[in-house]
Amino acid sequence: MKQFMSLQKLKPGDQVAIISPSAGLPGLFPWIQDLGLERIKNEFGLVPKEYPTTRQMGSSLEDRARDVMAAFSDPANKAVITSIGGGDQIKLIKHLDPEVFLKNPKPFFGYSDNTHLHNFLWNLGIPSFYGGAVMLQFAMHNKMHEFTKNYLNIALFESSEYELTSSPEFNDIGISWAEKERLDEERFMEPNQGFVWNGSKDTTGRLWGGCVESLTVQLSANKYLPSSDDLKGAVLYLETAEDIPEAWVMEYLLVGMGERGLLKNFSGILIGRPKAWEFDKQNSTEQKQAYKKEQQEIVLKTIREYNSDIPIVQNLDFGHTDPQVPLPSGNVCRIDSKNQKVYLTF
Repeated sequence: MKQFMSLQKLKPGDQVAIISPSAGLPGLFPWIQDLGLERIKNEFGLVPKEYPTTRQMGSSLEDRARDVMAAFSDPANKAVITSIGGGDQIKLIKHLDPEVFLKNPKPFFGYSDNTHLHNFLWNLGIPSFYGGAVMLQFAMHNKMHEFTKNYLNIALFESSEYELTSSPEFNDIGISWAEKERLDEERFMEPNQGFVWNGSKDTTGRLWGGCVESLTVQLSANKYLPSSDDLKGAVLYLETAEDIPEAWVMEYLLVGMGERGLLKNFSGILIGRPKAWEFDKQNSTEQKQAYKKEQQEIVLKTIREYNSDIPIVQNLDFGHTDPQVPLPSGNVCRIDSKNQKVYLTF
């Protein structure tokens, strides 16, 4: 397995950097960002420090890259947390100096378009946490999900192996951020399906992956992917974003990985519960269930064409639905197929 650094855990009172490497949406919805920062202070005892482009829509790639490197460079910052994702982060990577991160490694939190920064850090041997955005998990309407809080506390402050459990309920129906008066409104929750398991092998490997849409760009660019040797034995994690892509998008990504030989290299695969509702796609419960079922079937069918026996676990609590686990990308994942349990090393 590729070797990774061991990062220092945080303690209450530590300063954490807040950045927007993709989109400056905190500038459009400051009350959402402020709620997330308040939760970071009050729920976790940390001191957030925002950087100049955090609340600026349309900031240049160079300015955003400057803030990313400044956040990592400052020894007072003990972690770096993103406000939200976006859509153009792959263009930012070329503006980053790897030496800055190698000299100042620290935990990084974010998901979606932040897949590109996770991949950048992964290639440097720096583990990170795929999840935990200020405007989303920290700024959840009404209150944070206890399930999310528990795993964020583990990621921030603890260092051990923990079982990845399944939340009994989930949410993917949003409340408009433009309606400030609804901040105290609780989001609609519905029963969760639980793990969807296929495969009987046990395995252990380091986590690598991210958002399907972002990884599709990564594979197309073929500039920032890890080497096949580094990915040998890794556990792949994937999830789809809020644009609710049709099943063929997931299929095409997996076929591309298969044709590159990557699906033969992976020792296990984790798939996050897909988001199936958005303001411009307000699917019914039945439509959402059909969407998830179709994705699960295409995942299983496509992977099994290239790898017949690795464990595939779907409908996990990471990605664009809530509650959410910040997956420790680059750290060890252990899959116990006999007992159908997944363990993560934080």
